[in-house]
Amino acid sequence: MLYDCSVLAERERGIAAAIEAVGRGDLIVMPTDTVYGIGADAFKSWSVTALNNAKGRTTPVPVLVGSRHTLDGLVFGLPQSARDLVDAFWPGALTIVVEHAPSLQWDLGSTDGTVAVRMPLHPIALEVLRETGPMAVASANKVGQALPQTAEEARDQLGYSVSVYLSTPAELDNVTSTIVDVTGPTPRALRLGSIGLDQLREVAPDMQGPAEQG
Repeated sequence: MLYDCSVLAERERGIAAAIEAVGRGDLIVMPTDTVYGIGADAFKSWSVTALNNAKGRTTPVPVLVGSRHTLDGLVFGLPQSARDLVDAFWPGALTIVVEHAPSLQWDLGSTDGTVAVRMPLHPIALEVLRETGPMAVASANKVGQALPQTAEEARDQLGYSVSVYLSTPAELDNVTSTIVDVTGPTPRALRLGSIGLDQLREVAPDMQGPAEQG
């Protein structure tokens, strides 16, 4: 079902429906600050599998969180450079690749003990995430098809594989997040998106750019 979150009463019903859907293992589509995302409970392996099936892929899925504090419960250890980057750019379009705690019972794909984590800057996404906990979230399009500009376009691609669609009239950036790997001795920018290399280096001067990696 699609909910128009520009209408207050429908927004409340939609967010409640989305939280309930994630809790039972269903997929949802919600706006983030970058793109519309298709999401599932990160700790339900069958839900993550359903997400990849809906998109038509098998690659590892990033995780979105609703607060900075949630990150501490997910990671094995967080270097100071990572904390500085999170303080500077969260919530926002920065994804960090960290070593996840070995005790976590999840299956996000073959990640060699790492996970890509982001806290989005969007009120609807944050409201959902603060109730559901960490969610596996990928862009709400099928592989090889265009990123949806609206929840309706996402529904055209994903159809009944998704239980709840949350729609917003506000335009999204439709620019990918910047990805930084903080698992090594020096932070490395794996992909530059909304946040440029110069901005990253203002916070982490030893940041390596994509072209500087062997």
